[in-house]
Amino acid sequence: MLELADIFRETGPAYREAFDSRMLPSHLKAMRDIEACRTPALGGHLRACDQCDTLQYSYHSCRNRHCPKCHTDQTARWLERQQSRLPACPYFLVTFTLPAELRRLARSHQKLVYGLLMSAAARALLKLTADPRYLGARPGGLAVLHTWTRALAYHPHAHFLVTAGGWRDGPSPGWVAPKRADFLVPGRALSVLFRGILRDALRKAGLYDQVPAAVWQKNWVVHLQHAGTGQAALGYLARYVYRVALPNSRLERFENGRVTFRYRDNRSGKIQHCTLHTFPFIARFLQHVLPAGFSKVRSYGVFSPSQKPLLDRVRAALLAASPDPAPEPADIIDAPVPPVTGHDPKLPPCPSCGLGRMRLIETLPRWRPPP
Repeated sequence: MLELADIFRETGPAYREAFDSRMLPSHLKAMRDIEACRTPALGGHLRACDQCDTLQYSYHSCRNRHCPKCHTDQTARWLERQQSRLPACPYFLVTFTLPAELRRLARSHQKLVYGLLMSAAARALLKLTADPRYLGARPGGLAVLHTWTRALAYHPHAHFLVTAGGWRDGPSPGWVAPKRADFLVPGRALSVLFRGILRDALRKAGLYDQVPAAVWQKNWVVHLQHAGTGQAALGYLARYVYRVALPNSRLERFENGRVTFRYRDNRSGKIQHCTLHTFPFIARFLQHVLPAGFSKVRSYGVFSPSQKPLLDRVRAALLAASPDPAPEPADIIDAPVPPVTGHDPKLPPCPSCGLGRMRLIETLPRWRPPP
């Protein structure tokens, strides 16, 4: 199967020679890590079957968060953690989109503008939900930054999974449900508030003069959608926590200096194909590489890391108010007993004979320093 690493290995050196002086350190690192991923350059392990002569080389992954071959199992673990942490209640999915006029500024000041986008969206959401006319309480919000369309175009926006309800402090603290099950806050008012907060933040950061004045007069896109129990929306967000802009499975051809990949059109739902010369293709991919140390997943309101005791109270309050009784724990006596095979169950089975286990016999050194 064609991989992004194949394209980077063949054309990456020429791309870096042409643009090295203008490339961000995070872009250089991402390219080199992806090229070296699961190759002898990063070292690995040699295993041997304890029943036959099969040898198996296993090379280390680069663990770069933009590599298509890494993190495949982390999505499931992240999703499981969130499902156990978030309270059982209805949710809304709220999406804040950065206007096209601000994208050039965001591309030039990624770490700052991405952070301001997420914090301005959270502040607008928490301020409007605190209004007694709507919710009059503090909800929980889980935010994930997303910078691409399916065609790899640059399109920064933030998805928020927000509780349909919130915690009210005061003489009689407790959980407050929304006045209407299908309504959280007015989208138009949220859009205006988000625009004003981000405008003030850019002015404070000294970037206001670089923004076209017309953007402050146009309607900004903020979309609110009821998300039921939140499980489907949480699964949707989980795919973007560790998913890269272009997985290897969507690459179709790499020939004659051109790369072809497929994507599904948002409006028609049909599969489309995009063919680019290698340099524009690499540039389109790299524009979605995040700055080093930037956190693309953030929690706000009662989900904030500093509010763990409050989140425990919220979960307990919602559980006590739930009409469904908690399921009884399974009796440990009924748990299936694994068969005794004489092999260490932690060792992988032999891919050849199927009888033995692959035991580590040698650690392979790196050819290059750690990424």
